[in-house]
Amino acid sequence: MSEKAAILIIEDQRGFRTIYGDLLADAGYEVLSAEDGEKGWQMSKEKKPDLILLDLGLPKMDGFEVLRHIRGDAQTKKIPIIICSVVEGEKSVQKAMELGANDYTVKGLHAPRQILDKIKSYLP
Repeated sequence: MSEKAAILIIEDQRGFRTIYGDLLADAGYEVLSAEDGEKGWQMSKEKKPDLILLDLGLPKMDGFEVLRHIRGDAQTKKIPIIICSVVEGEKSVQKAMELGANDYTVKGLHAPRQILDKIKSYLP
């Protein structure tokens, strides 16, 4: 990997940002993070990361709205997005996938290493 792939973590809980940030940095990725939906959307446009890990329960703009904005913008619509949320249930998964998420994982149900494997599957 000559140039590090950049991953944007949009997550309001500092603990999860730290866990996933450390894991991704150790795996050789550049880590960007945002603690709310508005900042996450802005960073998506400005930084154009290679992949986004997106929580659904965010302040200012929820994850579904962030997903709508990213998929509705020509510059960001092709960025792979993995939903990583405590929100489970068929309706949430279905809604996220209909809005254009590439994958959906439930925090606590999947170990961080399993999520890292998913991330690797979307990046060259």
